[in-house]
Amino acid sequence: MESSNEAPRADTAARVREVITAAGVSQREFARRIVMDPSKLSRSLSGTRRFTAAELARIADEGRVDAGWLLGARPQEAEAEAPESAPVTGGRPLQIVRETVRLVAEHGFHAVRVSDIARACATSTAAIHYHFPGRADLLEAAVRWCMDEDTAQRAAHLAEADDAAAELRQLIELQTPRTEQQRRQWTVWLDLWAEAARSTTVGRLHTEYYRQWRETVADVLRRGVDQGVFRASVDPAAAAYALTALIDGLATQVLSVSRETVDAAADAMHAALLSYVDCVIAEP
Repeated sequence: MESSNEAPRADTAARVREVITAAGVSQREFARRIVMDPSKLSRSLSGTRRFTAAELARIADEGRVDAGWLLGARPQEAEAEAPESAPVTGGRPLQIVRETVRLVAEHGFHAVRVSDIARACATSTAAIHYHFPGRADLLEAAVRWCMDEDTAQRAAHLAEADDAAAELRQLIELQTPRTEQQRRQWTVWLDLWAEAARSTTVGRLHTEYYRQWRETVADVLRRGVDQGVFRASVDPAAAAYALTALIDGLATQVLSVSRETVDAAADAMHAALLSYVDCVIAEP
């Protein structure tokens, strides 16, 4: 016989399934959108794990439904219990994540307090904790958002390239910290590398991101070999590993120079990478 608290849990899972179906995406994609581990979403939908309040809030924001409805509240109750919505594109969680990324880039993750993020979002610390219960949740969300932004930019630029050689040049341009936005993102990555050494969760995300990033570069190199624009002797996987490591090292040097010389350092990084490609990868 179903216990009294198992029935509401099943009802909530059924409503979340409705939201996912209405979104027209896979369960894994929906998990990515709400910054939730896919395995946790799967267990919650199967009834072996409870959704947290923060997870339900993000699901409600993504699905544009009342959080109260997800819990089975009647319309009047849902309206009374729902938190005040903010006029922010993408919802309050996205605003919180963006401001977290900005503050981490400026001050470092361990120097950023929840109260600082709340002040940047013009809201309360309680509202921040409603969506992200702890600092670890915020950091994970910031990492995932940076990963998604980086992946989306790469996909958009690669689609514009005529061949693999042009694709590789696009990737190098994207990874060269010329603009303030690029430097901010690189600064966040440097902070996250240090955190990855201490955090299992962030370490797994870091490992997964770099696996995807190296696979992207390897795929471009593989296509270039097939197209005859890269040397037949190039091992795509090994070359991708070496090139991404070179990008990381040079970008770190660019970020360490003064503001007055950063543009020249970025130009030197870009030139060094293109020279490396010409000497080691490109067909003579």
